[in-house]
Amino acid sequence: MTKKLTLALAAMLLAGTATAQAADPEACQTVRFADVGWTDIQATTAVAGVVLDALGYEQEVQVLSVPVTYQSLKNKDIDVFLGNWMPSMAADVQPFLDDGSVETVAQNLDGAGYGLVVPTYVAEAGVKSLSDIGKFKDEFDGQIYGIEPGNDGNRIVLEMIADEANGLDGFELVESSEAGMLSQAERALKNEEWIAFLGWTPHPIMGEMDITYLDGMGDSGFGAATVHTNVRAGYTEECPNAGTFVKNLKFSLSMENQIMDAILKGEDANEAAMTWLKANPDAVTPWIDGVTTFEGGDAAEAVSAKLGM
Repeated sequence: MTKKLTLALAAMLLAGTATAQAADPEACQTVRFADVGWTDIQATTAVAGVVLDALGYEQEVQVLSVPVTYQSLKNKDIDVFLGNWMPSMAADVQPFLDDGSVETVAQNLDGAGYGLVVPTYVAEAGVKSLSDIGKFKDEFDGQIYGIEPGNDGNRIVLEMIADEANGLDGFELVESSEAGMLSQAERALKNEEWIAFLGWTPHPIMGEMDITYLDGMGDSGFGAATVHTNVRAGYTEECPNAGTFVKNLKFSLSMENQIMDAILKGEDANEAAMTWLKANPDAVTPWIDGVTTFEGGDAAEAVSAKLGM
């Protein structure tokens, strides 16, 4: 055997060893995500799933409430949650951060907002802050509209109603789904009726509504928001390749609004994510920095093949 051939074989062996070391353990091939039923989290989870599929991973998504999501992360039944809205969810996540069962590994969105909103014509009629709502109990029919039970926003509203200082005695929180709340809000705006409900950004429908965020929320957690990525304790160490991808994920208001709009119009979340990624393939580049396929191959090539580029 010539020296040149020996060196070539050695190089191939070394490359093969490096590839084997780059791949995650087999137990990491399925990445388990929590989806709490919000359209923005459906969008971001779907985007992550499309890329993970390209990299040779499988995504498993469970629709869970916020409390069950954190308990599932603690129990190691879930690996990743992309929807930790802060500061409104501080009370939900803090006990799990304190006991070390859940970790925050990245901030995946900034520029978000969350809080109570009213139609602008209601704000112009005198409802500009939380303390103003109680002055118009009859106009609001004594109701504030929220989303699904167990949601952090609902919890905050219930605390506001219970606090006598806010003047909301006799008000009730109407819990529904995101879609149900939006339908009620759209009907109210169409008929110029009075309504107070949970609003947030990004959201393509609420972004088109003529609504006003109320002041006077204090330290409730409502107001400007950022969204963070949570993982079960030890996940990024056990699955360093997938973990790096998860930590790299950063989204934009524009991206989420576009995908959410497609979902809310009836398109499957994964199809909406794929359509957006095909139109914006460069968005993936920073997400796969330092990442390989599950088998240790070139991530960029795998994603390009998936997107048909």
